[in-house]
Amino acid sequence: MSNPFFKNHGPILISEILKSLKIKDNNFRQDRQIKDIKDLHAASESDITFFHLKKYKEVAKNTKASFCITTDSLKNDLPKNCTPLAVDNVLVSLSNLTAKFYPDAINDDFDNTTIDITKTEFKNKIKHGKNVLLGDNVLIGLNCLIGHNTIIEKNVSIGDNCSIGSNTIIRNTIINNNVKILDNCVIGKHGFGFFPINKKNLRYPHIGSVIIEENCEIGCGSTIDRGSMSNTIIGKNTYLDNQIHIAHNVKIGENSIIAGQVGIAGSSILGNNVKIGGQAGISGHLKIGNNVEIGGGSGVIKDVPDNSKVMGYPAKNIRDFLRENK
Repeated sequence: MSNPFFKNHGPILISEILKSLKIKDNNFRQDRQIKDIKDLHAASESDITFFHLKKYKEVAKNTKASFCITTDSLKNDLPKNCTPLAVDNVLVSLSNLTAKFYPDAINDDFDNTTIDITKTEFKNKIKHGKNVLLGDNVLIGLNCLIGHNTIIEKNVSIGDNCSIGSNTIIRNTIINNNVKILDNCVIGKHGFGFFPINKKNLRYPHIGSVIIEENCEIGCGSTIDRGSMSNTIIGKNTYLDNQIHIAHNVKIGENSIIAGQVGIAGSSILGNNVKIGGQAGISGHLKIGNNVEIGGGSGVIKDVPDNSKVMGYPAKNIRDFLRENK
């Protein structure tokens, strides 16, 4: 599963899944068991997946999942090994089904397992400020620092030589060696995933985690949401400035530099050596190539190929932008 921190309540009978999706289909064994729910890429033959956007057509063609929640218009793009389960609203159906496999991933209330660090095994192993709290299933490596009033909630692994600032909250996160997280950050809480239905908002379970690879720095006041179905990943030697928001499922490559107040919407993928100027915004489900430079204040609403320099709203080739704005 995507997150080692959430308990999978599967397997679930396909008959129960069909009932949940309000689908009547007797073309296969109703006692067949489905072990997990995963994205198109990660799913195996014992899993169920989902396919809701045409842009993932090529990935869908290669999925190994046995069943896929999708629409009538997309079902023919699935391989023969994958049985389509057509519904009216893929994401709402996915949310309801994910909640059956991972009921503990829906809410993100404060962690009531936390205790003062002075009452734990880490009290003399790391340097820490005042009022530091640790939750269950927390691991901390050697030569680490934790600032005042910081809460390391349940399900966090911190590597060696890491520095965690003051007034920071972390949960459901794996932090590798030599990472600096500055003051007032929130990392690993659920993302902005919900669907309006009948004048109510249906909260989507986020079963992914945050992975911060080695030698990264996360600036003050930044927020990194855990993944919904996959993980949110910050590649090694990537530096984030202050007040940056990284949404669920975002993947940032290695050696990237992102300036202050940048927002990256859910499920976008950034390559290596990407540079983004301050206050730029990147829409969701986009692919930003390697060695891309995005000017400050830009609005990126479509994919950007490798080795490009873009600026403006909507973001375009920087030469075109400068020529049009002389």
